[in-house]
Amino acid sequence: MSTAITNTTATSSSYAANAMKESIGMNKDDFLKLFITQLQHQDPLAPQDATQMLGQLAQLTQVEQAYNTSAALEKLLMAQGNSLAMTSVALIGKEVKSFGSQVNFDGSNPATLAFDLPAATTDNTLKISNSVGQVVRIIDLESLSAGNNTFQWDGMDGQGNQLTAGAYSFSVSGTNVLGSTVQATTYTTGKADGVRFDNGAAYLTIGAVTVPFADVISVKES
Repeated sequence: MSTAITNTTATSSSYAANAMKESIGMNKDDFLKLFITQLQHQDPLAPQDATQMLGQLAQLTQVEQAYNTSAALEKLLMAQGNSLAMTSVALIGKEVKSFGSQVNFDGSNPATLAFDLPAATTDNTLKISNSVGQVVRIIDLESLSAGNNTFQWDGMDGQGNQLTAGAYSFSVSGTNVLGSTVQATTYTTGKADGVRFDNGAAYLTIGAVTVPFADVISVKES
């Protein structure tokens, strides 16, 4: 364990020294060599100001420490990214639930629409829209209880036509006992069938739907 820490520290230190030299043309070691050379060849009648040079060396040391911190943070972020990748890939084939309003319809099997109501409601309305935002079906629901609710959508539009496979979005709203409109919190559910990475972020695919890995709130065996 000690060897691993030492190697990591040495690598970070080397990275910092190289980065400093590339950006400002000198690192702490270069300055120290220059300092010693100037002391060896200084004019006895006009000696170098050692205090000032030591102050400059201290400033360079602080800069190098900042580079070391930056290098360590980069390694930490890389390690976290690798861990995220492994964790997200492990979700393939599992049933996931995430924040979102999209649902994947495979073209034949009913799709489960999951949502949560903060209070019991009446006169509930379910709206389903296609990928370009056009409402394809409006369904009047009966009274719903507070908490988690689901609805099995058969993939039909308002005229009874079977819709094509793809990603659809939905919303649910109703009226509470005070007569106020209540908007449900919707969820995207389904079996994860793939993982995509974009700018360091992981996304799970559920058929035609893509959800951020960070939005996943539950996972279970399919």
